[in-house]
Amino acid sequence: MAIKKKMNKAQLDYFKKRLTQMKEDLLHDIHNMDEVNSVDSKPSTGESSGHGMHMADAATDMYDREFNLGLASNERELLTKIDSALKRIDDGSYGLCLKSHKPIPAARLKAIPYAEYTVAAQEELEKEKSKSSHL
Repeated sequence: MAIKKKMNKAQLDYFKKRLTQMKEDLLHDIHNMDEVNSVDSKPSTGESSGHGMHMADAATDMYDREFNLGLASNERELLTKIDSALKRIDDGSYGLCLKSHKPIPAARLKAIPYAEYTVAAQEELEKEKSKSSHL
């Protein structure tokens, strides 16, 4: 049984539409987080009430700010992967594993439309990364 390497136009259009929608949603989320962080980053001294901010409140605010920055960082990384997938659609290499050059199964792409690797290649990369981090 021959493995189909190229997706047809309808399949590519489907994935392009999904990836574009994911990108728009992420950009919206990042924009909202940036707005929240810019509002939260204004010093809150509590001077208007005559009392300083309680240490626990300050710690909670700092944790929330760091948590949101971490989320924004993860979303920006995901945005990079989505942009890369959209470029692969344009250059005709979408759906092929970046490591093995084998087709990525459609079920995997439906679950993770920005997938860069087959499951086997992804597992191999993670093992290599795990080994190098233990050295």
